[in-house]
Amino acid sequence: MADGNITKDAMYGAVAPDDFEAMLTLDRYGERSAAFDKIISATHEHFWDPLDPKYIDFSEPFDLENEAMTPEELNPLLRLPHIAETLTDPKQKIAFINYMQLRSFSSILHGEQGALNLSASLCHVLYDQGAQEYAANQTREEARHVTAFAKYIKARWGRPTECGAALKSLLVEIIEAPEVYKKIVGMQMLVEGLAMGAFANGYKHNRDPVAKKLFQLVMTDEAFHHKFGKIWADRTIPRLTQAERNLVEDWTAHCAQSLLFDRGDPRQMSEIYGRFGLDPERVVADIIQRRAERDPNRKFRGETNVFRVLIKTLLNAGLITSRTRSFYAAYVDTDELAAEGERMVGDDIAEEGIRYLQAINFKDRAKDSSRAVSIAAE
Repeated sequence: MADGNITKDAMYGAVAPDDFEAMLTLDRYGERSAAFDKIISATHEHFWDPLDPKYIDFSEPFDLENEAMTPEELNPLLRLPHIAETLTDPKQKIAFINYMQLRSFSSILHGEQGALNLSASLCHVLYDQGAQEYAANQTREEARHVTAFAKYIKARWGRPTECGAALKSLLVEIIEAPEVYKKIVGMQMLVEGLAMGAFANGYKHNRDPVAKKLFQLVMTDEAFHHKFGKIWADRTIPRLTQAERNLVEDWTAHCAQSLLFDRGDPRQMSEIYGRFGLDPERVVADIIQRRAERDPNRKFRGETNVFRVLIKTLLNAGLITSRTRSFYAAYVDTDELAAEGERMVGDDIAEEGIRYLQAINFKDRAKDSSRAVSIAAE
């Protein structure tokens, strides 16, 4: 088995990626964990095809020139003095908002590509057949996400923007990490947690019906991917030694900080400012000034705030303790999050999406309106 995995449950055991011979061990074929069976069996419940317009039609138009994808009040950069003074034409504001949406969708696309490669890499190393089959299922689902977001961006803008430096660095680090725990914590919990927040936020606020449908369809898959990480946490975190827990918590905080930096560093936005005739230095100065004037006790609010959803994911998994709580408490009220319970904002959206897919995929079964929908893993 590969070193450094901090394996506490045999179903997360792994071999080196170049040790295919281990997969041919005869006894292995007679052993299979049942922990992921419900997730695997539920795959048909949320099947959808981004190439089939009966699920989602990317040819439906949206007037990017005259309609902002998200409300102006949800774009705080427009309230910065220099931007407000420069972008006075309503169409300039619309163009700015929609270009920011292009960058957001592009980041999602790059993240989905990372998730595709990550889940494929798990197929090469996970020794347990059940865990390996789950990883193979997720690989297929992430592949359709890449297709779907690529098609959406092509339909609306033609081409995505580059991956942000911090996000790219983190994705490379997670995918190339030899330790399975780093892959699961980094991708299945942190990147997926951030994605679920972004999708829930987009579903709630995006004015493009195709974007809203895309977010919901992807969330029907991602809710199950998150469950894979949660099963790992439930079976691993309580059994860690203090040294191992410190190692996992530090890795978690490192990944979270990278994601916060990717979304919050104004220096990564210089290309945008120049594109709209803005002085990057003045914009950055305004951002720094605004941050200095903020209430230091100000926290992320709103059930669909992306970082709030991310941090709640980690809290529910037991990856935030008194040792690292202060780091996250700078951004959210952790006591408030703990009091909300384990249900996530994306669960309701995903379950509604599953009912939509059932109506398409299983018309006879859809006649039974009492049919239960659940994204429970166990």
